[in-house]
Amino acid sequence: MKGIYLMEVKVIGAGLAGCEAAWQLAQAGIDVELYEMKPKKFTPAHKYKGFAELVCSNSLKADRIDSAAGMLKEEMRRLGSVTMECAAETKVSAGGALAVDRKKFSDMVTAKIMENPHITVIEEEVTDIPDGDVIIATGPLTSDGLAESIGKICGDYLYFHDAAAPIVTYESLDKDKVFFASRYGKGEADYINCPMNKEEYLRFYNELINAESAPLHDFDKEHFSKDGFKVYEGCMPVEVLAKRGEDTMRFGPLKPVGLTDPRTGNRPYAVVQLRAENAEGSLYNIVGFQTNLKFGEQKRVFSLITGLENAEFVRYGVMHRNTFINSPKLLNPQFNMRDRENLYFAGQMTGVEGYIESAASGIFAGLSMARRLQGKPAVTLPDTTMLGALSKYISDPTVEKFQPMGCNMGILPELPERIRDKKLKYKMIAERGLADLDKAIGEF
Repeated sequence: MKGIYLMEVKVIGAGLAGCEAAWQLAQAGIDVELYEMKPKKFTPAHKYKGFAELVCSNSLKADRIDSAAGMLKEEMRRLGSVTMECAAETKVSAGGALAVDRKKFSDMVTAKIMENPHITVIEEEVTDIPDGDVIIATGPLTSDGLAESIGKICGDYLYFHDAAAPIVTYESLDKDKVFFASRYGKGEADYINCPMNKEEYLRFYNELINAESAPLHDFDKEHFSKDGFKVYEGCMPVEVLAKRGEDTMRFGPLKPVGLTDPRTGNRPYAVVQLRAENAEGSLYNIVGFQTNLKFGEQKRVFSLITGLENAEFVRYGVMHRNTFINSPKLLNPQFNMRDRENLYFAGQMTGVEGYIESAASGIFAGLSMARRLQGKPAVTLPDTTMLGALSKYISDPTVEKFQPMGCNMGILPELPERIRDKKLKYKMIAERGLADLDKAIGEF
């Protein structure tokens, strides 16, 4: 049965995001051509012929409503997610998390897509962006031909790597130990400074150089040199830098020159700087701390930094091959390009990080495309919702040094009242967001 609308959308990539986008369009009665290069060609990471293949883990994170991942998954359910429907049918025991049987999950998503009368699957690699209405959802390992085509329209805004430093919440910092200042007093006091004396620095340094690194995927190894740092400029892990000498970091990201600790009136021995990650100033990036350490080691070692003893990490540092666009310079909150409104992106290509985040972005891209084709007003989800906050983050033009972001409570607006109990606080934030989402769904 053909769609009721005289248009056809091309969706490129049948991962989580592409399947969700195609599903949303099909549910709106719009015909879709879904392009997938498997099984004719596989990326270095993918092995299974089915759609929505989970590569690194079978876990879709926590399912509790008072967690960021649980909140986002509930939003997806309310928006008609095919991922959530199939995950519920193929889940395996995983405590408080939602984990699935990978093969059964992929098979079920594939079957639903293949059986939908509005979706035509085309098994071929796309190397050039087609004309017309298009959603690109090819993931972090986009093939070279298409990546080159995307690069032509994105200019300097296409990145081929992911070397991201950890991000912490402002609320969790020890304000009595840190201070706002810029070096030599230039400009606004844009940085939070974590001063360290010699004893504190040496303790941090020794733990850092002896910390355990995460293993590399085979498809990442070619992008790292023999001593473990990324070939790309500015991507050396801080632990590799530290191993080059006791004082190397003090002449690099931890240099104290131009800074005075107001508590002592003196220049610190070393300083770790934090830079705002969003316009609200609720999230801060640890400057120069791209790292390949295991997540648990990052928490242990970086908590030795003055003022970060109880820091809440909303994203740990990562170093792996990735392809993503500088979305804040290119995309609207609806995931389409500002200067080419019929071209949408979805998934990790947009800078959302994680399985469910990718799937959620596909939902919103598909929904947004459908509404545009139907001549309906664009939808901007409330920033109190997790998906709304993510879409705001990836399209925020004030973000200067863009890096991928997963769902976390730190990107949501604070409650009007201060709640000390974190579990209760997050539960109230989630309930507020879901209520706002229900209202928005009722309006569109």
